[in-house]
Amino acid sequence: MTQQHPDLADEQAYIDHAYECLRVSREAAWRLRDLNEADLGGTFQARFERNAFDEALLKRLADLDLGGSSLVFGRIDRSAETPGAVESFHIGRLAVADEDREPVVVDWRAPVAEPFYRATGRNAMGLVRRRHFAVEGPRLLGVEDELFGEGHLGLGHDEGLDGTTGSGPDGLRGYSTLLAALERGRTGTLGDIVATIQGEQDEIIRSPQHGVLVVQGGPGTGKTVVALHRAAYLLYTHRFPLEDQGVLVIGPNRVFLRYIERVLPSLGEAGVEQVVLSDLVPGVQFLRPGDPTGADTPTAARLKGDVRMSDVIDQAINDRERPLRDDLVIPFRTGYVRLRVEESARIVRTARRRFRRHNSGRKFVENELWSALAASFHDVEIGPRSVKDTLRGTDEIREALDRMWPLLTPAQLLHDLFGSKALLTLAARDVLDESEALALFRARSETVDEVRWTAADVALLDDARDVLGPKPGRNGKIDDADEIRTYGHIVIDEVQDLTPMQLKMATRRSLNGAMTIVGDLAQATGALAPTDWEDVLDHLPDRKPSRVIGLSVGYRIPGQIMELANRVMAVATPSLRSPVSVRVGDAQPVIVRAESSAALGQSVAAEVRSLTAALPGASLGVIAPDSMIDDLSEHLTAAGVNHGTATRTGLDEGVTLVPVSVVKGLELDAVVVVEPARIVDDHEHGMRSLYVALTRPTQRLSIVHAADLPEPLR
Repeated sequence: MTQQHPDLADEQAYIDHAYECLRVSREAAWRLRDLNEADLGGTFQARFERNAFDEALLKRLADLDLGGSSLVFGRIDRSAETPGAVESFHIGRLAVADEDREPVVVDWRAPVAEPFYRATGRNAMGLVRRRHFAVEGPRLLGVEDELFGEGHLGLGHDEGLDGTTGSGPDGLRGYSTLLAALERGRTGTLGDIVATIQGEQDEIIRSPQHGVLVVQGGPGTGKTVVALHRAAYLLYTHRFPLEDQGVLVIGPNRVFLRYIERVLPSLGEAGVEQVVLSDLVPGVQFLRPGDPTGADTPTAARLKGDVRMSDVIDQAINDRERPLRDDLVIPFRTGYVRLRVEESARIVRTARRRFRRHNSGRKFVENELWSALAASFHDVEIGPRSVKDTLRGTDEIREALDRMWPLLTPAQLLHDLFGSKALLTLAARDVLDESEALALFRARSETVDEVRWTAADVALLDDARDVLGPKPGRNGKIDDADEIRTYGHIVIDEVQDLTPMQLKMATRRSLNGAMTIVGDLAQATGALAPTDWEDVLDHLPDRKPSRVIGLSVGYRIPGQIMELANRVMAVATPSLRSPVSVRVGDAQPVIVRAESSAALGQSVAAEVRSLTAALPGASLGVIAPDSMIDDLSEHLTAAGVNHGTATRTGLDEGVTLVPVSVVKGLELDAVVVVEPARIVDDHEHGMRSLYVALTRPTQRLSIVHAADLPEPLR
């Protein structure tokens, strides 16, 4: 019979009390809001203050809404100032107080909660006991204790969820609770790890927010969720000014964003902006993932990520700032006004010298043009206003201004540039060789609005936006909404796949150089994959020294699966070390060979049915080359397997087809990897792509193939 922890009932009673205090706090906040809404009159100042108060109340109500998340997940007992006395703190998702304002639950981000995550047998940080709760909403399922002090040095002393004693691997706290959380089935979205954060993860989360922090972590080390918890921690610790400055999270694709979207709200931080890079470039349309029409060639994609493209764009803009070819002569009153070529050259030179951003110089060029035309009229003295009022809007003036200093959007600039071999060759002079310049050429669309831009174009559009600046409005003023917004802290996930131009795009949005970037060099599959973190840091802010911290423990992937994946990693990136898995799964990876390529789809469907029968209710992903997804979907449908596709449904379905191009960062209970040789052949860094695919499951891995397996899998 399983032994029950002796304090289980008392701790359940305490948790019930905490939930009651939370309920009272929510009701009090609602009453305050009702009172505030009842008073609708007053001055503008009074209405403004009421709206601000209401916004604060709404945020507080959102903070107090746990949804299905657990409020309390642990407790620490530490030595008090009085000899022999012990003070206790229950650690939870948010701070809760009773009616006397006495703390009932301490926010996990508060300084007093730090020993819950960081204390070890060698450095107890004042603790005598650390208690972990296995909880499901408000229900306490089990208690696990770690004791500190004399007789409990080194690994500490663990009392398991059933009240028995035992100890986990060195450095891992709450081992039984951790394993229970890791072996819980996935739901299709990433969950928080606030209850099971380990010491090496907490060091990253609570690291100072200045400068660029690089987190290198292999598959399953929790780097993504650690970065999101760090964002929540920084907002708690530096509420002012970060809440006003904003926190930006940049993910690799929309499937990934959908997968992580619930983590920050579950930690009480719903105001963080989570985007893919294309979201930061307004006013244009992008190709859908997997659409081959209009896609870049590998050479073009690589060039568009090269930092030299910034010089190409600068020169393309300079090439649009040109003196007239011939004198401009226009009838005016009883004579003519004239703008000579040399005068137009002077105007252009002066504008270049005065204005850093192209579009902001247009008004100056216009005014200088009117002044020059007025000065050329010798019959009587006239002012620029008279010339402007008479000639404004004429074809000759419009053509002259558009030649000398056209108002441009980023899309207009690049549409013209990529659609003209002559402009490309001119803009690439002394930067790219001719063959590289011509590799960027693509057939020109009828209008710029018809262009569907590629993923590689995003950073170029943004670079052009920075140099061009926004177009001035009719009154000459610039709308602040058209400016590039900056943020107090930026988190970038899967950063190893960003090109130098994309890294510059992220840097452009950093207010103070504070960033948390996470990734794994072994999983770098982008067009310009870095070999060292310095390759990445060279394009990021350097106002403060950067730091590189590694995560060495793999929590998600069972040892048997990691062992197979490591054979691929040894070929893909022989200089890098893989993480050490903390747990052993209950099944070895399975390799199934289809009788033929024609029979591959049926073999995949059969393996999916086998896995869903073995793991009822589990999340299962079929990871395949992008070009095979539609065909596999037809086979699964024919076999009666209900399924979704990650690019359309996320991971909401029990069985999901996942193109290998968007699988990075995701995790599923079981995975079927289809045709590894095709994955390797279809990608420039194919072995790395295969490594990524093999390291997605938390329980089971199957490989189904018709072609011969890549050497490391044989």
